This record gives sequence, C-alpha cells and structure tokens, in this order.
Amino acid sequence: MSTPTRDLLDACVHCGFCLPACPTYRLWGEEMDSPRGRIQLMDMVERDEAPVAGAVATHLDRCLGCLACVPACPSGVRYDLLIERARAVRRERAPRSMRARAVESALFAVVPRPGLLRALSWPLALGLRPSALAPRMTRADLRAAPPTLTRASGECVMSVALLVGCVQRVYFGRVNEAAARGLADRGCDVAVPPEQGCCGALHLHGGRDREARRLAEAAIAALDGYDRVVVTAAGCGSAMKGYGELLGTERAHAFAARVRDVTELLAELPGPEPALGSRPRRVVYQDACHLLHGQGVREQPRTLLRQVPDVELVEIEDAGLCCGSAGTYNLLQPAAARELGERKARTILAARPDLVATANPGCALQVGAALRRLGRGDIPVVHPAELLTASGG
Repeated sequence: MSTPTRDLLDACVHCGFCLPACPTYRLWGEEMDSPRGRIQLMDMVERDEAPVAGAVATHLDRCLGCLACVPACPSGVRYDLLIERARAVRRERAPRSMRARAVESALFAVVPRPGLLRALSWPLALGLRPSALAPRMTRADLRAAPPTLTRASGECVMSVALLVGCVQRVYFGRVNEAAARGLADRGCDVAVPPEQGCCGALHLHGGRDREARRLAEAAIAALDGYDRVVVTAAGCGSAMKGYGELLGTERAHAFAARVRDVTELLAELPGPEPALGSRPRRVVYQDACHLLHGQGVREQPRTLLRQVPDVELVEIEDAGLCCGSAGTYNLLQPAAARELGERKARTILAARPDLVATANPGCALQVGAALRRLGRGDIPVVHPAELLTASGG
C-alpha cells in the first residue's frame, strides 16, 4: 500500500534542516522555495485552504526535485513522494500556459521515443547544434549500442537485465556498451530485452502519474525474471527503485529490490586486474542527485574510479549541490538551471580536472554545456563505467 499523503505531510516538524541543502532556497532565499515552505503550501492545498494555481504552482514548479532535502531531514520526511504527488495535483487542477504545455508536450512526445529522438538528432553528428545543451556527437555515438546478450567472461555468477533508457540509448549508447562489458568481465550474463521501453522517470518527475504507472508496469513485464536489473542513468534507477511505492503491489516491490545502478553492482563484484595506464589524470566525480540523494549511492562510483590505475580522484566543494539538470528542469526553468550549472562548473574547474565523471545523462549534458559556456569545452564528461572498462577492469 502507498503511504497516505496526509501522513507524509504530518511527518514534517518544520525544523528547517532542509533549507541549506535546497538549491533553490540558496539561489533566492525565499521560504516558499524551500522544502519546508513547499510542504506548507502542499498542506494548505490538501486542506483546501489554498488553490494550487498562481503562486503555489510557481513555487512547486521551481523545485528541482533533486532530493537533497531527503537525507538532510532528521524526521525522515519523504519529500520525494510529496513533490511527485503535488505535481500530479498541479497538473490536473492548474494547467500551465498554452506555450508551456506545447513545450512540455513536445518533450514528452520525443524524449521517451528513442527512435524518433535518434532521427531528430542526426544533425548533431553533422556538427549542427540547435541548443546549448545538445552534446557533441559522431555517427558512431548515435549508433552505439550493447549486444542483445553479452555472455559472462568465465563462470556466470548472475543474470542481469540492462535498461538502456531513452536519452541514454540515443546519446550515450557507449555507456551502455561499457556497462555490459564491465558486468560481463565480472561474471554476469547481460541481456538487453528488446521489448523494453521508457521507465517512466520523466513522467513521474513531471506529474504525469498515470503514464508513469503504465510505463512502470510495462518495464517490469519486460525486465523481470533476472537476478538484477541494472541501470546506467541515475534518474531512471531512482524511479525504478520506487516502483513498489508507485504501484503498491508485491511484484513491484520485489522488482524494485533487484534494481541496481551499474556502479553499485560493478563495485560489489570482483573484476579482472585493470591494465596500467599512462600518465595520471585528475578526475572529478560529479554526484548525480538521483544517485546520491535518491538512492544513497556515494562511495561505489568513487571506489570504481580509484580502481583505475591512471586516475587521481579529486573531490570538489559542495559536491551534493544539484547541477540544474533535474530531468526536464533545464528546459522548463532555464534561467535557474543555467545559474546552477555554472556554479557547478566553476567548482569543478577549481579542482583543475583533466576530465569529469558522472553517472547520469542529464548531468553529463548539463555540466558539459556549462563548461562550454565558461570556455572549457575541452574537458570530457564521461561515465565511470567507461573509465573502468577502458582500463580493462
């Protein structure tokens, strides 16, 4: 059974520990742009003391959904569930402007359909970049994809279904290839079930709860029956680990318990000795919010990076602050996202890295764009699995 919204709201004691963890509160210093303030607004809407339109809708829309407030809360408030439900109510009761609805409809018509997204992305391989967020691509990048089945190297210790994702499948197929190779090197049979589709993470984040449930049920049907379900995109993994709460069924809870981020599983399994590298490279690991705050995965990616012989892992200040990607946030709230992206890029540049590693496609696009705006588009942004498999580990 899903937790009643009233119980979730009543868990907040309004202590304020969430305020310094919240990126939008730090940007604007406005109480209603903090988790505590937004919970007050949600409570008023729940009690029919305020409409969800107008200022209430504006403050809900400004939330990144980065979940930094969740581990910061001493009372264990499930703000992640609250903001998902509040956005569903906002979408139903207070439709956005015609222009905003058109932009959102276009996003949801394209992004969850990898075939269409790939077809529209071929200009990138020709050097055309219609948006600052658009990545630099080659034809090989757009075609990259793991095999339908990658057999374990040596004895098989477990079977794995790999979610290839939507944006991840189109722009970061090389990450999925690296994940499949790395898992096979550690004794996994890695399957890519062809019937899989969108996991519903963006829909859940955007308040499209009915579509999210439908896609979650389809994902379970496509990926069930394996020892583990592995995800290379932090936002997708966070959503899939929440399928139990979303759907409220025993099957969904059991499925969610088998979901792992690829860095979790790679760190858990012993692998081959990595090959010696050339010169040491300074690597900044950029924490993806839905991996760090949403899934509590911090050390595993760092453990993997430390296994690469030519990597010197460099920490940055304020590592848990959101980069501003947050699903579709950087498209729907571009000004705030740009400021957060450039804050993140400046802290990264202060560490003088040779490259940046991150475990989420949205973060890779956002950080890459911010680095380009600051004149450092020469710094590559990669996934930890790519560095590990490149070293032979």
